[in-house]
Amino acid sequence: MTYLALDQLSRVYGGSAGVFDVSLTLGKGKILALLGPSGSGKTTTLRLLGGFETPDSGRIVVEGEDVTPLRPEHRRFGMVFQKYALFDSMTNYDNVAFPLREQTKLPEKEIRERAMAKLKDLGVEHAAKLTPAQISGGMAKRVGIARALVMEPELLIYDEPTSGLDPVTSRTVDDLIDEMREKFGVTSVVITHDMVSAFDIADKIAMLIKGKVVAEGSPAEVLTVANDD
Repeated sequence: MTYLALDQLSRVYGGSAGVFDVSLTLGKGKILALLGPSGSGKTTTLRLLGGFETPDSGRIVVEGEDVTPLRPEHRRFGMVFQKYALFDSMTNYDNVAFPLREQTKLPEKEIRERAMAKLKDLGVEHAAKLTPAQISGGMAKRVGIARALVMEPELLIYDEPTSGLDPVTSRTVDDLIDEMREKFGVTSVVITHDMVSAFDIADKIAMLIKGKVVAEGSPAEVLTVANDD
């Protein structure tokens, strides 16, 4: 059953930059890896999916509902940014609590319970009182995921989750993405140029070149197409 559908999504920035008639579907609880080189349209697709930009044409449909007009905070999506996007001036706990304070009217006691629960789920509750600068990159990634999960989203969008990480830490992050699917049942879209990561974690891969989907399918199917070419 289709959970997420990108339906002929286009966003053009003059000339040939942007994405053109991108159509993809993803089942609930599955992981889609969106692969492509720099300038392929991955970031544009991420911004459209997250609600940070509006498409020129096409729709984003979640469980039959057209969410294209909705602002990011109304899309039931969580974002895990490439550079974690954590506030250096805040503790890790306050970073995770931040969305709850900004977007809900929950009492501080419940905010604390939910934020600490997510830090514990990600194995970084011991770093709650530290700042992002006081922990490793891998731990900061976990704090970023905890913050994305604290609003209990149905879809997690990862922006280049293994970028800048060493191979061992990259594989740890891959395991973490898979664990989030298994543990919380979230559907995931992973924007990446890391082919090893994509083929390791994805149920489905879509390859973008110059703003267009040139291959789509299971890792085995996409690999077959690449070998045929």
